[in-house]
Amino acid sequence: MHDFRYVSKKEAAPVKAELLEIIHEVQDIVRDDFTFQYTFIGSSSRNMITEDIKSNIGYDFDVNLEVNDDEENFSAEQIKLKLKQAFDSVAWRYGYDHCEDSTRVLTLKVKDREHSRILHSCDFAIVYNCSNGNQQYIRHNKEQGTYTWEYQPKGFIYLPEKIDWLKENGLWGDLLDYYIIKKNYNTNPDKHSRSLFAESINELCRKHGFESHNK
Repeated sequence: MHDFRYVSKKEAAPVKAELLEIIHEVQDIVRDDFTFQYTFIGSSSRNMITEDIKSNIGYDFDVNLEVNDDEENFSAEQIKLKLKQAFDSVAWRYGYDHCEDSTRVLTLKVKDREHSRILHSCDFAIVYNCSNGNQQYIRHNKEQGTYTWEYQPKGFIYLPEKIDWLKENGLWGDLLDYYIIKKNYNTNPDKHSRSLFAESINELCRKHGFESHNK
């Protein structure tokens, strides 16, 4: 079992400020090819960043990068690799390792090599918001060696509305407690914070009747 705690806004603020500088530099680098907007999402947008004080893995941020390529001038692979190259060219100056290209995200990490510890990290998902409310993301299919646009699972849809509903019904404290429980009992190292955050919201909404209130 893990021992997660919430990271204070004061503690996380300098790291977030650095990430913003990195993102802005990356925007400038790729501007001749495409532009993108960024959004801090999930727990990192709600002052719910967590850290397992018993592990060697620090806290993490989650960011969506919404690329503007309506003419589809670039393939999914080109977009993700161009962004990876841009992050790699910038992030090392801030103490980050090269980007890790996982199935769903690009990940930047700051490591304390002397103590074999990750101090903090950031997962960047490359997304496209559809007009019907759905969202697609670039998926790296490692076994096939391909990159494709895929729809987000239904559990990621309408999360802001569900969060508002939980707050309006006095369930925000329940979400804070439940999210920590989900983090502490998670045994899947490949399940990122954004997925656990979405699961926590959806499970609480189902438990307390969100669907029946919104039919």
